[in-house]
Amino acid sequence: MRSAYSVDTVRTAERELMARLPEGALMQRAAAGLAAACADLLGRVYGSRVVLLVGSGDNGGDALYAGARLARRGAGVTAVLLAPERAHAGGLAALRRAGGRVVGGAGGATAAPGVEDLVERADLVVDGIVGIGGKGGLRPDAVPLAAAAERSRGAVVAVDLPSGVDAGTGEVRGVAVRADLTVTFGTHKPGLLIDPAREYAGSVRLVDIGLELPAEPELEALQHADVARLLPLPRAESDKYRRGVVGIAAGSARYPGAAVLAVAGALRGGAGAVRYVGPAGDAVLTRFPETLVSDQGPKHAGRVQAWVVGPGAGDDAATVGEVLAADVPVLVDADGLRLAEAGVVRARRAPTLMTPHAGEAAALLGVDRAEVEDGRLAAARELAGRYGATVLLKGSTTLVADSGGGAVRVNPTGTSWLATAGSGDVLSGLAGSLLAAGLSAVDAGSVGAYVHGLAGRLAADGAPVGAHDVAEAVPEAWRNVLG
Repeated sequence: MRSAYSVDTVRTAERELMARLPEGALMQRAAAGLAAACADLLGRVYGSRVVLLVGSGDNGGDALYAGARLARRGAGVTAVLLAPERAHAGGLAALRRAGGRVVGGAGGATAAPGVEDLVERADLVVDGIVGIGGKGGLRPDAVPLAAAAERSRGAVVAVDLPSGVDAGTGEVRGVAVRADLTVTFGTHKPGLLIDPAREYAGSVRLVDIGLELPAEPELEALQHADVARLLPLPRAESDKYRRGVVGIAAGSARYPGAAVLAVAGALRGGAGAVRYVGPAGDAVLTRFPETLVSDQGPKHAGRVQAWVVGPGAGDDAATVGEVLAADVPVLVDADGLRLAEAGVVRARRAPTLMTPHAGEAAALLGVDRAEVEDGRLAAARELAGRYGATVLLKGSTTLVADSGGGAVRVNPTGTSWLATAGSGDVLSGLAGSLLAAGLSAVDAGSVGAYVHGLAGRLAADGAPVGAHDVAEAVPEAWRNVLG
């Protein structure tokens, strides 16, 4: 499992470690890891052209010391100083001793002629402009350098995180550096795992510098081994009822396909049986004859261990209310989110998992969609707190936040090919099936998103797919995780 910690937690851990180490030792550890990553990316260090974009903070010092290591291996290293009078003195001296050049005297780097051309012609650009405390995008004097780095023929490596992104939230409020690789120290920062900042980070390489961090992180990203431990597997004594039965209350005369897709996800999600309630029973049975279909409403559908309500439901508020009154875990999606009253959800004793996309979350919070997309972490947490539920916020970064606080789960497996009609219905059925199999709301949402995202990747393989293709790929994703 990958963990990410808040900026304050990281700074506290760094101070405590520095107090136990010789002066400068922590920066040297970071610089050594950064230099090794740069060398790996270059392949051949000797004769390569490396440009360091150096700000006034410790990230600039890391870049300077790493540049000195590369210079000693034969690279031509030039440091572009944005604030010459505040550049890290020790790192600057080390670079000069190793034969590196420095650009940026009085007036800073942007006052020096030919700097942008120097950046564009580099084999490697190292972004050490701003550290983890930076907010609000780059300052105006750094913007031309970030643009030149993006035009560069070489790779861009960010020190700790791309300059201009918010390390704590993943927000990007202004111009930021776009990196091919981010070398981060001690732990991941939330901004490296959450869009929109995540897309600026490129690949991420974690360098262990010996930080001692608390047990409870800010964010968690499950990996294959974590998901494999959580997937429900049948035992010798299992039957269809012991494995869990999930109820699907979805679809309408206008949207029968939503019911079919939700059932498809549920049948592949590990539960032993699926009960369907709604007006799309004929369509469901035609596609999935193993489904237990009823037209008598949720109360008369038979025993279930969890419900999924809302996909394609239209304005059927009565069914949504009936499902929410059930004393079993409930997943609420799509139209169900619009019809579920906050007070009713908060009053439920059994777990509730809400699965909005950004537009639905914005409507529930009464804000613009852009505000949710720019601040996904804050939106997921606020929605979970307001409804007293677990919230799975779908999107380019899927987040799972619990109303009780604790680490927010971030899903690493998604693909942009999942942005297709009906994909969310498949996810609802899949996660609802995991709820019925006994997983908690947080685990069901996290595992469901992980397997769904992986199925999307496998189904797409670089080409467009439909939601039914994603559902068909769930067993392959399941085997991939367990294998």
